[in-house]
Amino acid sequence: MLALEPIDTVRGSFRPDPITQDEAAAMFRAVLNLFGKWDLTDEQAATLLDMPVRSYRRWKAQGPGRISRDGATRLSNLMGIHKALRIIFSEAGRGYAWVRAGNAAFAGASALDVMLGGELTDIMRVRRYLDAERGAW
Repeated sequence: MLALEPIDTVRGSFRPDPITQDEAAAMFRAVLNLFGKWDLTDEQAATLLDMPVRSYRRWKAQGPGRISRDGATRLSNLMGIHKALRIIFSEAGRGYAWVRAGNAAFAGASALDVMLGGELTDIMRVRRYLDAERGAW
């Protein structure tokens, strides 16, 4: 009979968020600029950030409040998409336009269409695709 290793059920020590609030706020400001380059509506931007439009408009005007771990992860992935597009396209405008262009990798939908599914995994799907295209690994 095999002896099984005991499962550790003790709760681990406190782990701080991997992205600080200051870093998340800086990413939020950068993502606002990116949304302008992508020509997004406030409704689309709010969907990508998973927040009510009213909250997004307030944050856009006054600066972000406390950014959740999920929100910071969304911001990080959006910045990763921007970085990948800047690497792939030497002309920035082509990268901004790519977000709205139909793509066979997404069954003809645009990357924006995929991301507007609203789930964090939708944004991550686009980032993974771009990272693979640029040869990130």
